[in-house]
Amino acid sequence: MDWGKRLSTSFATGVQATKERLGRVKEDEITELPQEYKDLETRVDALRQAHLTLLKITKVFESEAYDYPSAISENISELSTSLGHGITAFAATNLKGTRIPAPAAPQPAPAPEHKTLPHALVRSARSASATLTAANTTEEPLAGALDVYAAGMDKVAAARVEHDQAVRLNHLHPWQQNLNSAINVAMKARQAVRTSRLELDGAKQTLKSAGPAKQEVARLQVENAEDDLVQKTEVAIALMQKVLSNPEPIKHLNELAKAQLIFYAVAAETLSTTQAELEQLSLAAEENSR
Repeated sequence: MDWGKRLSTSFATGVQATKERLGRVKEDEITELPQEYKDLETRVDALRQAHLTLLKITKVFESEAYDYPSAISENISELSTSLGHGITAFAATNLKGTRIPAPAAPQPAPAPEHKTLPHALVRSARSASATLTAANTTEEPLAGALDVYAAGMDKVAAARVEHDQAVRLNHLHPWQQNLNSAINVAMKARQAVRTSRLELDGAKQTLKSAGPAKQEVARLQVENAEDDLVQKTEVAIALMQKVLSNPEPIKHLNELAKAQLIFYAVAAETLSTTQAELEQLSLAAEENSR
């Protein structure tokens, strides 16, 4: 189709859509699509909405800091430290051989830290233990208890990282891929059906108002539009059926549950051991306080 015909068809389709939207086309003048097609449309819409509903929540797994609000302020602080380190390193390198005193050799940049609640609990427990140890010349029971807690949470934190990686790789990304590819392909096929249907109804309106000299051309346009609509409807039906029969979404949901099961099992086992140790320390502290 040349650009002139394409532009003309697009304009006619737009006019037909506007007329329908404004209620200027009778219902019996709008081509009825097969019931099978309409039923599939409803089911695909529901499938798409189901994907979006779950994705609205699970997309938090794209960032490991989803359970640690303080990550924002820490990121700003780390950015400031990183910039300062970069400037110092640049100056130390580029001021050599000049009369300008070079700053002291920069210390290595701090290693990045995981921004999760378990990791933050580990860091805070260790810091609290170090504070107590530095202020006491004798063994501080709470410091030891904090070390036990930190050791346990360190294992939980490592499991959290593995959990998030598994969720992103085996659930989140495939879930998004299914939404952005298979479902969207079906949605585009439906849009092609709508456009074809508008072209057919526009051609019918043209035939109805065509004079004797243009009747044959207008009739051929209607026939061609009918054939096009049938072909596009069949394609859309096949694509929607394929999307609805796809077993992958259930597989991807299973992967989410599997990752969560592994993490919570590790966390439960680790915390059970940690809590047992802390209970012994608690009983010992109570005994010593008598």
